[in-house]
Amino acid sequence: MLFGRPLSTYEEVRERLGIVPGLSIFASDNISSSAYATEEIMRVLVLAGAGALVLTMPITIGIVVVLAIVVTSYRQTIAAYPGGGGSYIVASDNLGTLPGLTAAAALLTDYVLTVAVSVAAGVAALTSIWPELFPVRVAVGVGLVAVIAFVNLRGVRESGLVFSVPTYVYLVSMFGLLGYGVLRFATGSMPDYTPPPGWAEAAAEPLGLLLILRAFASGSVALTGTEAVSNGVPAFRPPEARNAAIVIVLMGACFGTIFLGMSFLSSQLGVLPDPTEQETVVSQLTRVFVGGGTPVHYLVQVSTAVLLILAANTSFADFPRLSSILARDSFLPRVFQFRGDRLAFNSGIVVLAAVAIALIAAFDASVTNLIPLYTVGVFIAFTLSQGGMVRRWWRLRGETARWRLRATVNGIGALTTGVVAIEVAAAKFALGAWVVLILIPLLILGMLFIRYQYRSTARQLAVRDDIVVAGLRRRERVVVPVAGIDRSVIQAINVGRSIARDVQAVLVTDDPDAASRIRERWERQLPSGDLVVVESPYRALVGPLLSYLDVLDNGRPEEEPAPITFVIVPEFVARHWWERLLYNQSAKRLRAAVLGRPHTVVVDVPYRRENHPA
Repeated sequence: MLFGRPLSTYEEVRERLGIVPGLSIFASDNISSSAYATEEIMRVLVLAGAGALVLTMPITIGIVVVLAIVVTSYRQTIAAYPGGGGSYIVASDNLGTLPGLTAAAALLTDYVLTVAVSVAAGVAALTSIWPELFPVRVAVGVGLVAVIAFVNLRGVRESGLVFSVPTYVYLVSMFGLLGYGVLRFATGSMPDYTPPPGWAEAAAEPLGLLLILRAFASGSVALTGTEAVSNGVPAFRPPEARNAAIVIVLMGACFGTIFLGMSFLSSQLGVLPDPTEQETVVSQLTRVFVGGGTPVHYLVQVSTAVLLILAANTSFADFPRLSSILARDSFLPRVFQFRGDRLAFNSGIVVLAAVAIALIAAFDASVTNLIPLYTVGVFIAFTLSQGGMVRRWWRLRGETARWRLRATVNGIGALTTGVVAIEVAAAKFALGAWVVLILIPLLILGMLFIRYQYRSTARQLAVRDDIVVAGLRRRERVVVPVAGIDRSVIQAINVGRSIARDVQAVLVTDDPDAASRIRERWERQLPSGDLVVVESPYRALVGPLLSYLDVLDNGRPEEEPAPITFVIVPEFVARHWWERLLYNQSAKRLRAAVLGRPHTVVVDVPYRRENHPA
């Protein structure tokens, strides 16, 4: 009822996306950035006074140029890697393991921040028209992340259908607003704009190069999500590479147009960002042109909020996919590799949602507080991906037509994004980017450790190709911990006799008199079974049993291989939740202590209370 019917692997092709839903799934993050990129540039420039806002448009043009270079570069990546050309795959394939892991760690960090920033920005758009939501913005953001995760657990195709409508409503409403604003400018009928008292504060910082670089870095957040299309090429319908290339061009064109229009109209009106973050620049523009509280104002704000919230879905499409690839290569736990009944990577979706919720709560759902952590990772991934493509064209220079042109395009992309990555890291380092720059190496070390563990285990379990496995060479024995004689013990003894001839029941007790009574009954009712009494003067159970197992192992000749010891633990099958509290506590302790012991196998023998008594 919640997640829909299970899907067969053979239905995967039908679950893939065309151009229309693909644009909403993989481009919503980038397109939605146009709703707050202009505002983030202005928030930095206004620190030098309202007059510094004249630089908003030149900075916007510079960012759009970088976007055009990145889109052109990634079109080549899509063509070269039709099976999915994410930064991790491209960098690993062409530059080596460590650059690949650096790109992967940067992207994983960026995907989590994308969810947190997008949802926080969406909530800010809602508080612009419903101020009463502002005090509970964290709770609203947490709830929205949970809803997006739930929809994604229902499968890629269904999430695409759900998220397509808001994307196109946003595009229509924004193009309509900007078109109307440009028309008013062209006819010389621009409305007047007066900021509320107290917004135009005195300059707090000088307008220097560092402040301009910080503004450029804050606006560069708009480029996040550009790589999502190349990461998700396999999610498109055939021909996958062609459809993905079309989507990435449409994405860049939509974003660039809205971003330029927003910055242009804001500069012409002299709009100031709200220092309390309660009303966005988009809301102010809409209110000035069409009036506050009008249907158009609500349409623009609601569609902006919904798209910003759903822009987080780009990360929900890519984070689980990248995690599954890393798990396939043994750099993440293998649970990330498997898909659920709805062909969704459930583990990646759940982990992404949990970490994003923690960030929203920790940073009070503030876009301005989250932005300094943003974009550093994605530009590192951009640079490594495009550098890897340059290396690829050089390696295939004798086999690829126009390889010099291709290498030049990707080289320009690598150089541009590399410079921006350094600039963003330097400009935002003291504001919080240092956290990401520390987190990425820690993630790399963690992934290398996971691979080491998997490879170490594989080496220990490996069987050489030249070895022929003969019959059993080691004898077996069975040890059954008992507390007396009942049907569960008899059942465990019988199971032990089906495994080996050497079956020993072990009674650990601190009461010699009770042990004597149990032994007398044992010899009378189970004459063919051996009962060993281990005294425990300190009333312990696990320690004496382990000591007895050690005595058995040490009692064999040195030249004889250690036998396999089967420890059979009777376990009561609980029918009600309270029975789990009343039974099996000793069995759990025994199993936990014996599990992992050399040459030892733990066997659970369940027994049920509803069976007829013997």
